[in-house]
Amino acid sequence: MKLLRYGPKGREKPGLLDNDGNIRDLSGIVDDITPDVIAKKLGRLKRTAVSRLPIVKGRPRLGVPVAGFQKFLCIGLNYTDHAEETGMAIPTEPVLFDKTMNALNGPNDNVVMVKGSKKTDWEVELAIVIGKRAKHVTKKDALSHVAGYTIVNDVSEREWQIERGGQWIKGKGCDTYGPVGPWLVTADEVGNVQKLDLWLDVNGERQQTGSTSKMIFSVAHCVSYLSKIMTLEPGDIIATGTPPGVGLGQKPPRFVKHGDVMTLGISKLGQQRQKVVKG
Repeated sequence: MKLLRYGPKGREKPGLLDNDGNIRDLSGIVDDITPDVIAKKLGRLKRTAVSRLPIVKGRPRLGVPVAGFQKFLCIGLNYTDHAEETGMAIPTEPVLFDKTMNALNGPNDNVVMVKGSKKTDWEVELAIVIGKRAKHVTKKDALSHVAGYTIVNDVSEREWQIERGGQWIKGKGCDTYGPVGPWLVTADEVGNVQKLDLWLDVNGERQQTGSTSKMIFSVAHCVSYLSKIMTLEPGDIIATGTPPGVGLGQKPPRFVKHGDVMTLGISKLGQQRQKVVKG
């Protein structure tokens, strides 16, 4: 099942994508795709007669597929070749940072460069959506706490992240720097999450190609690890790192500018498209 939220920003409605690619309205069943719905009503939604749901006409804007969740967490340097291309040490434990709620952005909304940005970069990432509360869970049980998966573009201002001191969040938490979506694909539909292909293009030119099979710390490891630091709640999003090909790692480095278009996707999870505009 592919759950989504559609409509103008701040007024999104709940929906799902049917097998023919149509958006179906879920407003008659749930008010929104919220942590409570994810924790308690996924089974009911899976039993819904999709063909009886109203088809949404046109091509509405898509929003972040989950509303009202608590945490937007990220694992850094989770692919060996990405760590190497950025000149950073390969981690022995997951590198943890977070993005702000202001960074949240629809999957196809414009990315607005933070004013003064010189080094805004791209990062396609698999993201976990927590389905039930996870606290001190084992790796063996971790995936049972996952509702599904989506895509995050972990847009990053590298000068602010690396060169200006302090925490990474300075370059990671900028407004619009966290597109999420297009939909939340439930775990049963994804299957083996460690066998997904990732890619990202800038202006139609391939920059990133990777596979979740190359992750240093698996999805189960990340969920278990984080659950021993903090309680993970339904709806929480965890971006799991990016494969090689980011602008920072190129020689010379390459960063996006006003008018550039980033297109990215993950097998089984769909794709995103963002235009970069000046702040």
